[in-house]
Amino acid sequence: MSNEEIFQTMRELVAEQFAMEPVEVTLDTNFEEDLGADSVDLVELVMAMEEGFGVGEIQEDELNSLKTVGDAVNYIAGKLNK
Repeated sequence: MSNEEIFQTMRELVAEQFAMEPVEVTLDTNFEEDLGADSVDLVELVMAMEEGFGVGEIQEDELNSLKTVGDAVNYIAGKLNK
C-alpha cells in the first residue's frame, strides 16, 4: 500500500471521526490543534486505524508521537512495509 493510498484511507477515517469533509483533511492536519481531539477521540481514531489497516495494536508510547495526519500515515506505512 502506497503512502498516497494510506493517506486516502486516513483522510476518510479522520473525516468520519471528526464529522468533516475528507477534502478538509491534509497531511499537516494536527489532531489536537486543528481538530480539537481529546484523548477519547484519539483512542477511537487509533482503534479505527488498527481495524482499517490491520496493523495490530498501536502502543500508547507510539501514539504520543502521532501529532498530525502525516505522522499517522508515515507510522502506518512503516508498520505495513516491514
